[in-house]
Amino acid sequence: MAVTIRRAVKQDTALVLEFIIKLAEFEKLNDQVEAGEAQIEAALFGEEPKVFCEIAELDGNPVGFALWFYTFSTFQGRHGIWLEDLYVEPGVRGNGIGKALLVHLAKRCVEEGLGRLSWWVLNWNEHAINFYKAHGAVLHDEWTTCRVSGPELEALARG
Repeated sequence: MAVTIRRAVKQDTALVLEFIIKLAEFEKLNDQVEAGEAQIEAALFGEEPKVFCEIAELDGNPVGFALWFYTFSTFQGRHGIWLEDLYVEPGVRGNGIGKALLVHLAKRCVEEGLGRLSWWVLNWNEHAINFYKAHGAVLHDEWTTCRVSGPELEALARG
């Protein structure tokens, strides 16, 4: 079985959205998916994309993806990569596909002189936590995620 990683192309828009929906279902967050093909296409393949996507293939068949964007660390004074989503189809997990996606992004970090590769993992997803730890990830339990969205974001914007 051959695993390859390639940059997503415009023709992958529906596939990327399909993977997003499957990830949301797995994470029990499918009620939060608002994106459609038009939003994904514009974000990934618009005039000046701010987010990027890699497709994992097993023997030429798409089986997963990694969606990411650049961050900046003021402490390091360097950019990094934020891995927003990583998903591998359940039937092919255990074949090195998730690792191949992480390795691909880690290589990008090293080649571009980036300071870090970061992501979130749900605290109930013990399998993923163990997988990430096995590949050198350090969990930062002392940090709490903050988010403002929807009506609260609009209210904050009004001052």
